[in-house]
Amino acid sequence: MLKNLSHEDRLQVMRFVCSFAWADLEVKPKERALVHKMVKEFQLDPDEAKQVEGWLQVPPRAEEVDPATIPAAHRKMVLDAARRIIKADGNVDPEEAESFELLEQLLA
Repeated sequence: MLKNLSHEDRLQVMRFVCSFAWADLEVKPKERALVHKMVKEFQLDPDEAKQVEGWLQVPPRAEEVDPATIPAAHRKMVLDAARRIIKADGNVDPEEAESFELLEQLLA
């Protein structure tokens, strides 16, 4: 599936991942490590990786993570990536669970 994604689509997934890392208002070390691993999995170039690193410093703006902009073909991937990040630290905070549930409903 990753092979079929454009670089912009990969960045879109990473924006959602980073926004979920911020769901509890703190990016924990294990979440940061998973984001870095996903940057490699998504084969992002250095400029794109720098953008992602910026989202770990300051979360993406709300208008940058509009679920309505996710193509139907990519929805499962976004949900899977969001699920990975909220479980990364071994603790799913209520804010993370609520945000994930809302995203799931919006993408249904």
